[in-house]
Amino acid sequence: MLKELLFAIWFFLPAGIANATPVFTAKIKVLEKYSYPMDFYKTYGGIRVFGSHKTWRGFVSGVFMATLTLGLQQLLVVHFGWARTLTSQVDYVHLPTLVLGPLFAIGALGGDAIESFFKRQRKIAPGHGWFPFDQTDYIIGGAITTSLLVQLSLREYALLIIFWFVAQLITVYIGFLIGLRERPI
Repeated sequence: MLKELLFAIWFFLPAGIANATPVFTAKIKVLEKYSYPMDFYKTYGGIRVFGSHKTWRGFVSGVFMATLTLGLQQLLVVHFGWARTLTSQVDYVHLPTLVLGPLFAIGALGGDAIESFFKRQRKIAPGHGWFPFDQTDYIIGGAITTSLLVQLSLREYALLIIFWFVAQLITVYIGFLIGLRERPI
């Protein structure tokens, strides 16, 4: 079971990185000019579709980081036996990095955007939590999009969901403690 858990962590790392990247790029002053909202200020039912927190800057940086992360993982698999052993379920050497990397990000960030749409429709303010949807949106989105190229076992998906759900809670709380987030959940 430990090997399957480690694989689930390793496999989904590009999506986890993509999900966290917009929080960090929002703090980079030189990138502020690229902070255009993904919903183009459009509304549905008189309410912004995604809100101001879902930007093209965050999306593009998330795609870049997910793809970079997958590329680094592939290099580790090629050059280190421990990484090959960890990933024996999937042929990492032949994964299409420039397709799968963006799929991780599109799924993770797309899942987050869809959840944001429903949050706005429920009149939940940006930055306020919507438990457990805030913690699972990127996981479900990333799992769906990447399943187009890589299918995991039900057990691996379960471990992936459990680990990344808990990891989301912990990282959001740490982000709150260090001032990257306004609320702990």
